[in-house]
Amino acid sequence: MPTKHTDPHVLKGLITRLNAPDFDRWADQIHATGGCRQPIHLRGKVEHWDTATGTLLHRYTTRNEPDGVLRLPCKTRRASRCPACAEVYRADTYHLIRAGLIGGKDVPETVTSHPTLFVTLTAPSFGAVHSRKETNGKALPCHARRDAATCPHGKVISCTAKHNSDGKRLGEPLCPDCYDYSGSVLFNALAPLLWKRFADSLRRHLAKLGGLALKDLRHHLTVSFTKVAEYQRRGVVHFHAVIRLDGPGGPTAPPPAWATTDVLTQAVQHAARVVSALVPALDEQPARLFKWGQQLDIRPITMTGDLTEQAVAGYIAKYATKAAECVDTLDRRINPLDNLDAFNLRDHPKRLIAECMRLGTIEDLAELRLAEWAHMLGFRGHFSTRSRNYSTTLGALRAAREEHARDNEITTGRLPLFDEDTVLVISEWEYAGKGHSAGDQLLADALTGSAVPRGGL
Repeated sequence: MPTKHTDPHVLKGLITRLNAPDFDRWADQIHATGGCRQPIHLRGKVEHWDTATGTLLHRYTTRNEPDGVLRLPCKTRRASRCPACAEVYRADTYHLIRAGLIGGKDVPETVTSHPTLFVTLTAPSFGAVHSRKETNGKALPCHARRDAATCPHGKVISCTAKHNSDGKRLGEPLCPDCYDYSGSVLFNALAPLLWKRFADSLRRHLAKLGGLALKDLRHHLTVSFTKVAEYQRRGVVHFHAVIRLDGPGGPTAPPPAWATTDVLTQAVQHAARVVSALVPALDEQPARLFKWGQQLDIRPITMTGDLTEQAVAGYIAKYATKAAECVDTLDRRINPLDNLDAFNLRDHPKRLIAECMRLGTIEDLAELRLAEWAHMLGFRGHFSTRSRNYSTTLGALRAAREEHARDNEITTGRLPLFDEDTVLVISEWEYAGKGHSAGDQLLADALTGSAVPRGGL
C-alpha cells in the first residue's frame, strides 16, 4: 500500500500551492526544469532594446512569477542528487561517446575504420573482500577455501556465502583490521596521476613502435580518448576508456598504415604495466609504489557483436552520472570536526573516510588534499574526461539545445524576432535559493512523473 503523508506542514504547503492563482504558471516552470529536484531560483529581469530607435522590444521580469523567482534546472551530473538533470547529462555523454565511434556531431563517419579499443584499468588489491562470483549465471561461494588461513587478528579468511548482486557485504573486507585502508585512499588520490602517466607512456610506446621520435608523433598520429571513473564496491576507482588512433589533427584523417589495432593493444599493455606513482616514506611507514592492478581488460569495439558502439557509449554514460554511492559514503564534503559516528555509516566507508582525514593532516601529503576529498574516499579527479580531438563537447551539445529552446520561444511569440547586431540585451539576475519545499516536491514529482503520487493526498 502507498504511504500516506500525515505531516500537517507538508499537506498544508501542498494544498496552498494547488489553490494558488498562479499554480498553472508554477507547473509550467516545473515542466520547464524537466523535473529537477533542486532547481535554482533566480530573481531579476532581462530587456531587449533596439539600439537604432531606442525602443524597448521585450521585457521579462520575475516579479509576476510564482514566489517572485524563475526556476532553472541545477544541471548536476550526479544521479544521487537530481535524477532528472543527471539523465540529461547521461544522454549528452552517450551522444558524445557514440559520435566518436560512428561519426556525427562534426565527426566523419570514416572514424569507424580507425583502430579503437575499450580499455579497463583496475586498482590493485588492498586485502580480501566479499565479492559475487558466478559461472554461467550460477552464483559461487565468495571465498571458499578448504585450508583457509587465519589472519593475525584471529579471523579465518574464508566466506562460503553466495552473495546477491546487491548484497550489503559486497566490497567489505573479510578482516577490516588486515585491510590496507591507507593504500586504498592513497591509490584513489593518485589515480589521476597514474592515468596521465599512462597516456604519456602510451604515446611514447606508439612512437617507438612506429619508429618515430616522440616529438614527431603528432605529425603522423593522434591518440584520441574518452574515459570515465567507476567506484568498485570496495571503495577504489578504476577507469573505463575508449582509445582511438587518428591521423594528424584528429578524426578527419586516417592513422598511418602501421598504426593498427594490434599495435595499439601492445602500447596499452606496455603503458599499463610500466607506469607508477611513488609515495615517500612517512608516518613510520615505508615508501610505497602504486601501479595499476593485474586485471587489464582490452577489447576492440565493433559495429556488431557483444561490444558495439551502443553498448560502450551506454556503459560509459551510465557511470558518468555516478560517484561513490555504491560504497554508501556521504554525498557532501566533511568538516574535520564532524563526528563520523553521527552519520550512521557502515564500518568500511567510515574507516576509509577516517583514513582520509588522518592522512590529510600529514604535511608531506598536503598536495593530495585527502581531508577535503574524504567524502570521495580520496579521489579528486574528473569523473568523465576526453581528449580535444575525440568528438564534440558537452558545451556544444548544451549550446545546440539552448539555441533550439530560443528558436522555440521566438516561434511561440515569447521572445521577439530580432537581429542580434542591432539589439542591446540588458539583464540583471541574483541568486534567490534552490530546491523545493516538501509539499512542492510532492507536487513536482506528480507533475513530471518522477514519483508515483502517494496515497492520502
